Amino acid sequence: MRSRTAGDRAAELRAAIDQTGYYPDVVGDGVRAAVAGEEVTAFYVHHEPTFDRDEVRRHITVVALTPTRMILCHTDEHAGDDLLPEPYTSTSTEAIRLSSVRSVVVTRMIANPTAGPTPPAEAVVTVGWGGGGRVDLEPAGCDDPDCDADHGYTGVIAPDDFSLRVSAAADGGDAVPRLLAFAESLSAATHQQ
Repeated sequence: MRSRTAGDRAAELRAAIDQTGYYPDVVGDGVRAAVAGEEVTAFYVHHEPTFDRDEVRRHITVVALTPTRMILCHTDEHAGDDLLPEPYTSTSTEAIRLSSVRSVVVTRMIANPTAGPTPPAEAVVTVGWGGGGRVDLEPAGCDDPDCDADHGYTGVIAPDDFSLRVSAAADGGDAVPRLLAFAESLSAATHQQ
């Protein structure tokens, strides 16, 4: 067992996971394994329901910082299927070296900005490290409305590593400030790399 330092927030992270009530032992075990004994310096836990026809399914995302890595943990629940007839969860973790993080994009949405300074109503944090990408293709064309030639395809390759959006209305009054605090910690950690 590792000794805890004063800056280690692993116990706070576990308490936040427990507070969601969403399979805390499953989620906690996935995070613990990915953290691999390192100190947790910052974290964000986002629990969200999704609607699948007439069912509500839940999903949790945990993002944790260690001195050297950013840990992403996603856990989803699933109805039984042919291979696993009982309902089950799937947990995916990814550990990204902080030196690999290329960008931390923070977007703050302020309602009624002419009324003076107010806390952000929503925030989006997008982190890019080159781990994944998205290709959006569409048929290419020309300006001639009578042209029926095949012009091939045109498209855009966009990084699509990780993005998280929270709002005070949907996620609670402290969700946006907590996400922004995490983003600030991540930005500071990647600056030091």
